[in-house]
Amino acid sequence: MNVISLKRFRGLALTALILFGLGQAGLFAGGAKDRSPAPAAAAADKAPVTILVAAAASLRNSYEKDLIPLFQQKYPWITVEGTYDSSGKLQTQIEEGLGADVFMSAAPTQMNNLVGKNLVSADTVKPLLENKIVLIKPKGAATTVTSFQTITNAKTIALGDPASVPAGQYAREAFTTLGIWDKVQAAKPSLGTNVTEVLNWVGQGSADVGVVYATDAVSVDTVEIIAEAPEGSLKQKVIYPVGIVAASAHPEEAKLFLDFLASGEGLAIFKKYGFAPNN
Repeated sequence: MNVISLKRFRGLALTALILFGLGQAGLFAGGAKDRSPAPAAAAADKAPVTILVAAAASLRNSYEKDLIPLFQQKYPWITVEGTYDSSGKLQTQIEEGLGADVFMSAAPTQMNNLVGKNLVSADTVKPLLENKIVLIKPKGAATTVTSFQTITNAKTIALGDPASVPAGQYAREAFTTLGIWDKVQAAKPSLGTNVTEVLNWVGQGSADVGVVYATDAVSVDTVEIIAEAPEGSLKQKVIYPVGIVAASAHPEEAKLFLDFLASGEGLAIFKKYGFAPNN
């Protein structure tokens, strides 16, 4: 083979190798695309779905400001709507047919009641978070109340209604353990329909002191914490369970939301709002 023919052969061989390589790269890229569709393409294949979350009032800030927006960013075909109130009221609404997909209460009692009536699927319930019960006063206000034991030194007291508000039930339990529940009742406390109402009363100065969750107290700059409920005054930790409503029309999407709440991302957001993971 002469020099010219050799050069020509080498050139053709190099061209063939380049074309083969490009073809292989194209096949690989095409295969990767088939295996891992872009999020936008995946979302485009999904029919829009709206789920309703019924959650304790003390969860509203974390849900509305961070959790729901981040979840919807991850799952753009799912819209999450929230309804917030005392856990007891939400339990009653679910019993009466509220079309909720997810229920998150501020105490196990309401969740257990719904599980017992087969209105929440037992195998979906997660005891997700822990909170604390605290005594608060208006920020900067002078008071002789220094602890749960001295709450009756205040002229006006605000509590969640123990008939339906878990924070009020925890407060009643703590004061009963301390042996002063009768004195607290004699002081004729104002009873809020949910913990947010109690927080607002104290923040506005309508009540000298009140009992709320620690997460509520740190969510505003109008109140300050006097003390936590004394150790041993509550038989059990303040646990927030979450579960899927048995009659949910969208159980798959509801499970995606539950899994997100229990994920590292979800728990990090809850920590930002003062909750602790229930370990």
